[in-house]
Amino acid sequence: MSKPRDLPISLDLLRGFEAAARRLSFTAAAGELFLTQSAVSRQVQQLEEQLGVKLFERRTRALALTPAGALYAREVARALDQVREATALVRARPTPVVRVTCSVSFAALWLVPRLAQFRAAQPEIAVHLAADNAIASLERQAVDVAIRYCAPARAGAEAERLFGEQVAPVCSPALLKGRRIRGAHDLLQLPLLELVDPNGAAPWLQWKVWCEVAQVERPRESVGFVFSQYDQVIQAVVAGQGVAIGRFPLVDRLLAARQLVLPLKRAAVTTDQGRAYWLIVAAAARKRPEVRAFADWLRAEVAR
Repeated sequence: MSKPRDLPISLDLLRGFEAAARRLSFTAAAGELFLTQSAVSRQVQQLEEQLGVKLFERRTRALALTPAGALYAREVARALDQVREATALVRARPTPVVRVTCSVSFAALWLVPRLAQFRAAQPEIAVHLAADNAIASLERQAVDVAIRYCAPARAGAEAERLFGEQVAPVCSPALLKGRRIRGAHDLLQLPLLELVDPNGAAPWLQWKVWCEVAQVERPRESVGFVFSQYDQVIQAVVAGQGVAIGRFPLVDRLLAARQLVLPLKRAAVTTDQGRAYWLIVAAAARKRPEVRAFADWLRAEVAR
């Protein structure tokens, strides 16, 4: 045995020795480390030369640890475990991501204004939001969470009901300055903001239906704007451009902030009885901690 040299011990040499000592086989250790048998044998030989002690008794068909080898194997195994634990503690992990889909109006008016609160509570979780009025397939589009406004049958058996919806006229406080709104007839003299609905998919959001419920005739000439997205309607209302059908609770925050007001104290309220907002979590994502955290936060926001 050559004289020990004061050199740092390579981690590769220690890993090769530990595997060989645990398995008492250079061949088995080589398979575990994806090396050749001769490479592991050379690692052990080089380690013995650096230490100046014999670590194995090399027999015909087996290996046996020397007393020094057995002592060293215990300490090296303990040290390697500590290195693995320390590495796991500091190694950069991919940021956990929750992929969410919902309608454009729900995203703009309800979800996005609240996401800062989720960020404050869960700063290590990223949220990727895909707002689309088309109902997405969670599995095909790799989506974790969906919030859908639809009938129960379309939501699916695993869906969890969040809340329903009611509607009533809303406008900005600025629009009412200098005006006295005593009833529906006065209200209908204001510019009426409409949502495009060529297929009649959302009749409860149309002024025609509201007038029928209020039992009042809509003026034939109503000057206003028509929009393709509901969040555009509400942006125009906040800007004082007219009065629109407000969806509750989508506009609750704007009402609380006095950006919107109810122009009629006893407004006719219409609602689509069969529909609601539903929470759907993809089956493959239900056990992931970040997805559970987002769903729990969403439930808490709804409860508030």
